[in-house]
Amino acid sequence: MAQGKTSMDDLATTARILSEALPFLQRYDDQIIVVKYGGHAMIDPALAQRFARDIVMLKVCGLNPVVVHGGGPQINRMLDKLDVKPEFREGLRVTDAATMEVVEMVLSGAINKSIVASIQQAGGRAVGISGKDGNLLIAEKLTKKKTDPATGQTMEIDFGYVGEPARVNTEILHTIMKSDAIPVIAPVGVGRDGETFNVNADTAAGAVATALRAKRLLLLTDVAGVLDKDKNLISELTVEDLPRLIEDGTITGGMIPKVESAAAVVESGVEGVIILDGRVPHSVLLELLTPHGVGTRISRAGA
Repeated sequence: MAQGKTSMDDLATTARILSEALPFLQRYDDQIIVVKYGGHAMIDPALAQRFARDIVMLKVCGLNPVVVHGGGPQINRMLDKLDVKPEFREGLRVTDAATMEVVEMVLSGAINKSIVASIQQAGGRAVGISGKDGNLLIAEKLTKKKTDPATGQTMEIDFGYVGEPARVNTEILHTIMKSDAIPVIAPVGVGRDGETFNVNADTAAGAVATALRAKRLLLLTDVAGVLDKDKNLISELTVEDLPRLIEDGTITGGMIPKVESAAAVVESGVEGVIILDGRVPHSVLLELLTPHGVGTRISRAGA
C-alpha cells in the first residue's frame, strides 16, 4: 500500500511539472531556438545522451531547435595523434592548411555525425551539415591589428584559415526544419573564393541565430553563467548593464568576449541570449521550460 502511495506521489509530481511547463511551451511554440553545444556536455556520454533527448523533446513540443556544435578538445586530441604542433598568436590558434584539414574532418565528420546519431537514437530526426553545405556560412578571413608600443607601427596579425561569419544563407535550414528534422551544424565556413575557414562555434551560433531571427540563443558552457563578486549567479542582465560590470571587474577574463558577443546578438534582434552550464543535467529544458532557469539571460531593457 505504501509503495502504491509513493508511486502516485511521483506521478502527481510529474503531472505538476508538465503542467507548469505549459505557459513556456506556449511562449516558444513554433519559435526557433539555437543551441550552441560544446564543453563538458559534449564529452560526457551521459550528458550527451540527455542533451539529445532534450533536443528531441523540444522538437516534439512544437519548438524548432537548431544545434551548432564546437569540438575543440576533440580537435586537439586528433592534432596530437597526428603530431601537428599548434601555433598561437595573440592567444588565438593559427589554423594552417594541415590543421584546417583536421578541423574539418573532426567537426564535419566524427563529431557532427555522432550528434546526429544521438538525436536519432533518442527518437528524433536530424540532418548534419557544415557551414559549407548549401553555402550556409559564408566566412571572411579573420585578421587583427596590433600596434607596437615601442615604434607605434600597426601590424596585421594573420591567423591562417580562421574566419568570421559574413553572411548566413538560411534556406537550407528552413528546408530541414520544414521536413520536421533538426539541423546540426558544424562551424566550418566557406570563403567567397571557395576556401575553407574554421569559425568559432559561439560566433557561428550567434550569426545563425541572428539570421534565423531566433527567439533564444543558448550558449552551453562549463560555467554556471555570469557570477557576481560573491560568486553567485546573476540570472538576468541587460545589454546596458554589461559595460559597468566589465569596468568594475565583476565580469572578467574569458567571460568578457562571451557577453560582448551575446550583446551583439541581442542588438541584432534575438530576444535573449542565455549563458548556461551544460554540465547541469537537462539544462536546456530547465532554462526554457521552468520559471527559474539555470543560467544568465542577456536581453534588451524591458524585454
